[in-house]
Amino acid sequence: MRSYQPDLTPPWKKSAPAPEVPAETDLVVEEAVTGFCGAVIRCEKTAEGPTVTLEDRFGKHRVFPMVPRGFLLEGRVVTLVRPSAGGPLRPTRTASGSVAVPGARARVARAGRIYVEGRHDAELVERVWGDDLRIEGVVVEYLEGIDDLPAIVREFGPAPDARLGVLVDHLVPGSKESRIAAQVSGDSVLVVGHPYIDVWEAVKPASVGIAGWPVVPRGQDWKTGVCRALGWPENTGAAWQRILSSVRSYRDLQPELLGRVEELIDFVTLPD
Repeated sequence: MRSYQPDLTPPWKKSAPAPEVPAETDLVVEEAVTGFCGAVIRCEKTAEGPTVTLEDRFGKHRVFPMVPRGFLLEGRVVTLVRPSAGGPLRPTRTASGSVAVPGARARVARAGRIYVEGRHDAELVERVWGDDLRIEGVVVEYLEGIDDLPAIVREFGPAPDARLGVLVDHLVPGSKESRIAAQVSGDSVLVVGHPYIDVWEAVKPASVGIAGWPVVPRGQDWKTGVCRALGWPENTGAAWQRILSSVRSYRDLQPELLGRVEELIDFVTLPD
């Protein structure tokens, strides 16, 4: 008969039990050992025990065992458990993946701004980051091209308490866009860009229901050429509404755009 062995570990050396949190879909957590941060995609029961699959902001998936004290939720150590069938509703998330703040009022607009090239860019940023931008008090405006950007920046008068962020299409070395960006960049002006010819391409083809974005021969209007190659009516306005309606969250966008927009939001909301 096995004799009872009392636990002689001093109380101050015992780990406090971590709160158990149901691994609801879209809950964003950080794995404690690797630091991998992502949203819960699914939970599974395996021979080795329950696991959880996380998806990071770039669409990468990783599977982790649901061990005690294995995750961080908003900086706090927690133990993930499988959600019950009749459990609470999953946490509400914004389209960008941030925690939603129910009933939050829009902040008074900051002096800083984010400029994007065109109306389609502005509508896409609003669709995914709109809730975040209102809480942060960040206004997004569009330029209708960047040829006049140097004059616009001079008129805006960027300062440490009024930073200006600019998102540029097709910002690649040696391009006209890169030369203009170099003219205006400074401590209070950040110009970033994605490699795509147009922001349409920043939407994942699978989300739109196509195999890939077609290559349009040089000399053709790119958007019209895309419609023609895909067999869509050559109405770029209707085509854009079709594309925009396919975007439900950050998961529908390419990481090259995701990272740049979040970089701009961080830049214009930095403390003075």
